[in-house]
Amino acid sequence: MLPFRFSDFAAASVHVFTALGAVCGLMAALAAFDGAWERMFIWLGVALVIDAIDGTFARLFQVEQRLPRFSGERLDLVVDYVTYVFVPVLALLQAKYLTGTGGLIIGALILLSSLYHFSDLASKGDDYSFVGFPAIWNVVAFYVFTLSPPGWVTYTALLLCVALTFVPIHWVHPVRVKRWRTLTLAVTAAWSIAAVAIIATGFPPPAWAAIVLSASAVYFVWLTIDLSFRPDVEHSV
Repeated sequence: MLPFRFSDFAAASVHVFTALGAVCGLMAALAAFDGAWERMFIWLGVALVIDAIDGTFARLFQVEQRLPRFSGERLDLVVDYVTYVFVPVLALLQAKYLTGTGGLIIGALILLSSLYHFSDLASKGDDYSFVGFPAIWNVVAFYVFTLSPPGWVTYTALLLCVALTFVPIHWVHPVRVKRWRTLTLAVTAAWSIAAVAIIATGFPPPAWAAIVLSASAVYFVWLTIDLSFRPDVEHSV
């Protein structure tokens, strides 16, 4: 009988914690089928939080060393594909933001381009940035639900994001960016507050929250362009 070691149990628990993101994806999909969009985004938000903190736990409990047979990175990619890509596409179709044959084609392009991104071994730069659009379709879908733009704007924006998957510009991580770090963290905090307010009050959102989300998007796009085309700048910490 193998001896019980708390360290191994703790390491395994981190994998279980990561895997709970898939359960969140299931609950979000069920909410999408019910048309309960706020509930769906709550579950996607919980999955986002899990994804944001499980790496810290993995390093704390030395998961890679304790359980070398199991890949936390591979597990994370599987869960992320469900919650970042598949469920958001399902939601856009269920909510009729994507309709007809054209909508199905765009949905398929999102799924396929995201598979390319997730399987690309060069999808992350040495500075922890993402090379090409980082398949954050959960965030894109949230913007579509929040702003409810005309159909042609939605379709154009989605196709642009698909195309940017294959363009090797660096999309910065909001926490690991050194340049403008204080401002970036402030914008991220403001975005989070606005997102919580929108989910709490429901769609359509309060005007101020929609403005905060729009301004945040402009800031992060500007920051990505600034850092992508200024290789002399130190990007990460």
